[in-house]
Amino acid sequence: MAATATVGALLWGWLWNERFWFPANVTWADLEREGPDGEGSYPRPVHLLVAFPLAVGFYVLRWLFESFIAKPCALRLGIQDSGPCRAQPSAILEKVYLSISKYPDARRLEGLSKQLDWDVRKIQRWFRHRRNQDKPRTLTKFCESMWRFIVYLSIFSYGFVFLWSSPWFWDTKQCWYNFPFQPLSSHMYNYYIIQLSFYWSLVFSQFTDVRRKDFLIMFIHHLTAVVLITTSYITNMVRVGVLILCLHDVSDSFLEVAKMANYAKYQRLCDATFILFTVMFIATRLGIFPIWILNTTLFESWEIIGPYPSWWFFNGFLLVLQLLHVVWSYFIICVAYKALARGKVLKDERSDVESSSEGEDGTSNSRKGILSTSSNGANRINGHIMNDQQTEEE
Repeated sequence: MAATATVGALLWGWLWNERFWFPANVTWADLEREGPDGEGSYPRPVHLLVAFPLAVGFYVLRWLFESFIAKPCALRLGIQDSGPCRAQPSAILEKVYLSISKYPDARRLEGLSKQLDWDVRKIQRWFRHRRNQDKPRTLTKFCESMWRFIVYLSIFSYGFVFLWSSPWFWDTKQCWYNFPFQPLSSHMYNYYIIQLSFYWSLVFSQFTDVRRKDFLIMFIHHLTAVVLITTSYITNMVRVGVLILCLHDVSDSFLEVAKMANYAKYQRLCDATFILFTVMFIATRLGIFPIWILNTTLFESWEIIGPYPSWWFFNGFLLVLQLLHVVWSYFIICVAYKALARGKVLKDERSDVESSSEGEDGTSNSRKGILSTSSNGANRINGHIMNDQQTEEE
């Protein structure tokens, strides 16, 4: 017991080591006093506790929005509130489906055909219909995308409005002058708390959302975003953190519009907004991010405050994030190219209903789509104080 307490004390001491998180001669106590000339306080860890009730509020607000706003909108657009055809009841096939395989091989299909005196193709259709029963309805996915669209657009708009009047938006060197003694404005506090609360709500809601293939990756991503938003806040790396968060929110709304258009079968709108998303994603992640963000975090900060342990920590994550931007951009370009070549953006490969004809082999997957839908998402496995949001994968 004593050994455990000792290890815990050492871990706690390392976690709050001032020499790791701050430049030389800066302590946690320095950030507990008020800012100069009554300008307000510096960030404190206790401020972040409010994110938990707000995350629950996000969760409740989402349920209300999807139930009373998004769902009626989807129905007006002609999206049906019904699922795929249900498979014919069969205890034997149900047992095989649940305990052995959802994609039985040819040998098992032959055995089941003899056992049930059913045609092999009828059994193939049964398994296809049964798999489709487990997949989410288009209505559910539309409501989920509409909620994310509203949240992403609102958060980005709020952040951009107050950033526009901030001097460090136009001169990024001001992110580092007198760092970390930079008073926290109410707008910056609200923006950071909203972002953190939203990410916590994603952690909660991921277990009830449409289940997709990248569940584990996105779960790790959401937790990583929470950790990095939290650590950047308590170390007062808020100015550059807001820049990064806002930059990563630029393209998210376009992706959600493309997905909603896809679900509602407005193909031209889907194609146009997806291409616009592609342009915005590449421009912000491969252009503005390295030229604007990495330049200030790597070079301007080195010149003004110099490196220290957590400087390497944050910049290491940002460089990993930039590598991910390159990878994601490659996949998105492939998606856009195929959309242009084929004349449309196809279905979401991770959750759409299988569409193979009854004459197809039931053991093969339906044609995979190329409009991927992850969550902040979309893409947000950010290696730092922000999020990425929805990876686009073929």
